[in-house]
Amino acid sequence: MKKLYSIPLITSLSMAAALLSGCATTKLTPQQCQAQNWQTVGLADGEKGRSPNYFGKYLGECAGLTGTQPNRQLWEQGRQEGLKAFCTELNAYRLGREGYQWQPVCPAETSIKLENAYLKGRNKYLSNRAYDYWDDYWFPSPYHHHYWHRHPYFW
Repeated sequence: MKKLYSIPLITSLSMAAALLSGCATTKLTPQQCQAQNWQTVGLADGEKGRSPNYFGKYLGECAGLTGTQPNRQLWEQGRQEGLKAFCTELNAYRLGREGYQWQPVCPAETSIKLENAYLKGRNKYLSNRAYDYWDDYWFPSPYHHHYWHRHPYFW
């Protein structure tokens, strides 16, 4: 009798399905559109550095539902409050250091300081990437034998 599926295969497929389902975005329900505290939503979006255009996502999700129009004014108040946590030099440096793109959502009066902090972090990120590349090139791990063909020692 031929075995069709093995336990590791079933386990790995179920784990992959669970991971992919966690990545899926969920659409707001009519109840969420009505009962949403838009200032709290805006605060969370501001802390993530989202632009004012992000509000269009909520308009689209709640469109066509009677009596469920998102409150842009409350959302924007919350977003401005959240941007105070996002628009710090430490956060700008962290975003650059981790390789994220800089989004110009912060007030103009702080933009130069924040962009300088971001560029310092970005330079650190790029230098670490270059170091990792050359480290792998000249000192390959024995587990990554596909790099060895590039080294004069192994020619």
